[in-house]
Amino acid sequence: MLRRLHPVQPASFAFTPANLAWAKGQISKYPEGRQASAIIPLLWRAQEQEGWLSRPAIEHVADMLGLAYIRALEVATFYFMFQLQPVGSVAHIQICGTTSCMICGAEDLIAVCKELVAPKAHQLSADGKFSWEEVECLGACANAPMAQIGKDYYEDLTADKLRDLIARFSKGEVPVPGPQNGRYAAEPLSGLTSLKDHDSGRTQYNASVQAAVDLRDTVKKIDGTEVPLLTPWLGVAVKAAKPATKPAKPKAEAAAAVAPAAAAQPKGLKAARGGKPDDLKVILGIGPKLEALCHSLGFFHFDQIANWTAAEIAWVDENLEGFKGRVTRDKWVDQAKDLAAKNKGQ
Repeated sequence: MLRRLHPVQPASFAFTPANLAWAKGQISKYPEGRQASAIIPLLWRAQEQEGWLSRPAIEHVADMLGLAYIRALEVATFYFMFQLQPVGSVAHIQICGTTSCMICGAEDLIAVCKELVAPKAHQLSADGKFSWEEVECLGACANAPMAQIGKDYYEDLTADKLRDLIARFSKGEVPVPGPQNGRYAAEPLSGLTSLKDHDSGRTQYNASVQAAVDLRDTVKKIDGTEVPLLTPWLGVAVKAAKPATKPAKPKAEAAAAVAPAAAAQPKGLKAARGGKPDDLKVILGIGPKLEALCHSLGFFHFDQIANWTAAEIAWVDENLEGFKGRVTRDKWVDQAKDLAAKNKGQ
């Protein structure tokens, strides 16, 4: 399919200060001469900030990476995840139209979008709040039909449920994502036939929905100030530049925002003692990737982990890219104390 840039383009593009710090952090993952490898995350961040990918944004990212503009354009036009035209100011709705969803009623959802949003895909609604498109399989077949609205999945939809969601988004609400028919996750509609003991102890929402509820960013544009910038490959957390003005935050958000300041980086080692690191994979929750990440941060031995303070645990939890919170969740320190004591007794 031929994909072209939108005929109407903004005059310029610039990352927010926090997103610029994030982008530079991503570039720092790659060795000198390989910065072009950061092209997809930087283009994606530009889209998360603006909602769509404009020509000035593509060229801005190319300049940051030392790329010819055509190279960045090739990437942006090849991947359908990049929106090359303006999207709704509130939400862009992606209706899954592949087999399972189509059988279960995706055409009814598309009809609602044509009625309430715009007659054709990628057109803005009259008020500019919404846009829509039909996409290939989004991988939630057990909960068909479904749609991705903003960053989250809304599953087990009907035409009436989608109407209601659009109305609520239009009023400024952010409906809870996930199954919309009372299901917890993707269990059979008739109820669980196995793992019933697990069902009795479940939380209010499944893990994906709970994360969406906690983050509250379902349709929010990303300016980079949402979470601490993590750069564990550098051994430190890079501080993003503060915006010139900062909107007031609710007390709960303000507390969360200052929490990372209390964290303290544990003292690491340049190499394992005697060249023989402990097998950190013995600790429940640490696999090969996490062990390698721990080594890169200077942690090689059980007794190092066993002696982390609460502030140091907080620092490590924040700097485990892709595994945030694992130290606390899997109780690494308690496990490490037992393993260190066993090593000492041998």
